[in-house]
Amino acid sequence: MHYTCAVLSVADINRSREFYETLFGLEVDRDYGINISFTCGLALQQKFAWLVGIPEAHIVKRPNNMELAFEEVQFDAFLEKLEKYDVERLGDVVEHSWG
Repeated sequence: MHYTCAVLSVADINRSREFYETLFGLEVDRDYGINISFTCGLALQQKFAWLVGIPEAHIVKRPNNMELAFEEVQFDAFLEKLEKYDVERLGDVVEHSWG
């Protein structure tokens, strides 16, 4: 067995795809309509409950218990770009001792 990717459940595959392509510059590797995977190892799945066979009511909509890590050299410019999106941020930018 080998690790393939992280899969995020999304309500709108087209809106989510546009978000990750435009904001982060991700490139689609495979497009199956309601499921897409990016070349970086991230995948998006619409209609997640059906896929995994659990009731829709058991899908947690906003657990805030996951992190996706991206690196950006032009961080201030990225923050300006981010402001153009309807994104709820969980906190402010924190610069750690390691940079």
